[in-house]
Amino acid sequence: MTIGEVIRKYRHELGFTQEEMAARLGVSTPAVNKWENNNTQPDIGLLAPIARLLGISTDTLLSFKDDLTDEEINLFIKLLDKKLEMAAYTDVFKEASDKIREYPNCKKLIWNAATLLDAARLARNVPDSDIYDEQICEWYSDVLDSDDQMIRKSAASSLFHYYLRKENYSKAETYLCYFTPDDPDRRSRQAELFSKTGRKADAYQEYEELMLEHVNRLRVVLNALQMLYTEDENLKMSHKIVDLQGKLANAFDMGVYQEVSAGLDLAAYEKDVAATAHIMEILVNSCDTITDFTKSDLFSHLKKRSVNSDFFEKLKADLISGFCDDETFGYLQGNEYWESLKTL
Repeated sequence: MTIGEVIRKYRHELGFTQEEMAARLGVSTPAVNKWENNNTQPDIGLLAPIARLLGISTDTLLSFKDDLTDEEINLFIKLLDKKLEMAAYTDVFKEASDKIREYPNCKKLIWNAATLLDAARLARNVPDSDIYDEQICEWYSDVLDSDDQMIRKSAASSLFHYYLRKENYSKAETYLCYFTPDDPDRRSRQAELFSKTGRKADAYQEYEELMLEHVNRLRVVLNALQMLYTEDENLKMSHKIVDLQGKLANAFDMGVYQEVSAGLDLAAYEKDVAATAHIMEILVNSCDTITDFTKSDLFSHLKKRSVNSDFFEKLKADLISGFCDDETFGYLQGNEYWESLKTL
């Protein structure tokens, strides 16, 4: 806000007329009117008396704020977005630039404005959009020291992709330091760089490692959901999640063992003798498929670890031992397959 707008705002809040304010300050009523209409500004010697009269600091009077509130930022960005539909891009860009000059330390404002204008120029095919490159990149760079991690990462990502498009790969790589080494966002961007710089084998390996990690993470989430639904006795959803786990394992070539293993806990919860025994039999007979994903074309670039037959034999023995636990699976007593396990 201008000084005049601040004076008018706080004068109204205090219920003063322009005449009353003028009398208290020892100036003319037209002088106050000119201040509020931004025709003139108060003499510097009047700033402190005006601030005291209005019950505000001189910083507030002069609108020296480092930051806008989130509400003010969101409102401004919404207005900019709306103006982009009606006004020339260059005019909206200027309005954003003026606001940022007014609040040069407001990282959230700078980041939001840069993101909006950067996306808009690409989506709307703004003529000669590269003339805005320097300023937009400068805004992104200005917020790389933000206290907000999300803003830092977003700005670094934008700069990374800008320099990637410009084929300045060494510059793009410098922005990966704003991501932790194990951050999937960093690793996917590193894979992009590998691909662009001719390191195709490294790119394949990075992407496949990420894919496998995401699949396993999703399986963990689905398993947790299935247990939660079971605890709440929502068995319809429990079965749906188990079915989804099987389809996920199948889609990513995880092997028969991992396709059916998720259903064992649910079958045991329901004390479904036939289903439990059926799943047990499949698991015992398919122990050697637990590493089938290593044979899949989906993961052909991953470094393979050899697994000897002893591993599978031990897994099988441990499974049978666990399945023979009377406390957990005693309800299977009399089932032909379960009884046969005890003789192995």
